Amino acid sequence: MSARDLVLTRLGLRFMGRRFPCSIGRSGITSAKQEGDGGTPTGNHRIVGCLYRPDRLAQPAPWAAPIRPYDGWSEHVADPEYNQLVRLPHPFSHEYLRRGDHLYDIVLLTDWNWPDPVPGKGSAIFLHRWRAPGYPTAGCIAFRQDHLEWIASRAAPGTRLIVAP
Repeated sequence: MSARDLVLTRLGLRFMGRRFPCSIGRSGITSAKQEGDGGTPTGNHRIVGCLYRPDRLAQPAPWAAPIRPYDGWSEHVADPEYNQLVRLPHPFSHEYLRRGDHLYDIVLLTDWNWPDPVPGKGSAIFLHRWRAPGYPTAGCIAFRQDHLEWIASRAAPGTRLIVAP
């Protein structure tokens, strides 16, 4: 483990010598992640992308890409583009990335079940803003906005995310 790893434990997320409170999936941390189970998957993952709302904030990192009005993320197990960025409108169920609330103003994408997804193994495991402290997610890891901005500005493609049981 290095100081450049994001390490999630029951005490929060540790990164670059700092600890951040965070919210996880409503079903807790799981080693048997399935679509819709509300669990945050254990394991060694990687940060593979960063998306942001350019109409709401400045680019958080040089490698961050803007969320466009037609961006979505497929979550339907029968979709050939399951667990991938998709263009809306999209015929299968999906997450809207350009949300009305601020949860996805910054999104760090993980390599959970990506780039060759297994249908039903889970999709859209992101790091994003929380609704409120302690409010659970559908499986993502969520943070206070200023903490997420700090993390996104220092993480890079390939940063390791370690989720311990």
